[in-house]
Amino acid sequence: MINMTFFARILALPVRAYRLIFSPWVGFNCRYQPTCSAYALESLEKHGAVKGTWLSLRRIGRCHPLGGDGYDPVPGSDPQHETEQKSKSQG
Repeated sequence: MINMTFFARILALPVRAYRLIFSPWVGFNCRYQPTCSAYALESLEKHGAVKGTWLSLRRIGRCHPLGGDGYDPVPGSDPQHETEQKSKSQG
């Protein structure tokens, strides 16, 4: 059986190609921090092929003129920030 990490690495190849080839031409116009490509790579690494792809597609879908902006980490990547957000919403 093939390891799911293998699929995540295969899915990361087009993202890495984008960052290498197209990203320098497009320039820095990102609405979110981290960028969508960095978010995709991190989500694939942390959550695997299926969930990482889903999270990446959701993030790209939010990246439009009427969407949000600002700091948007991969779920489970920044426990300190998530704790702060939960305490703000509860208080």
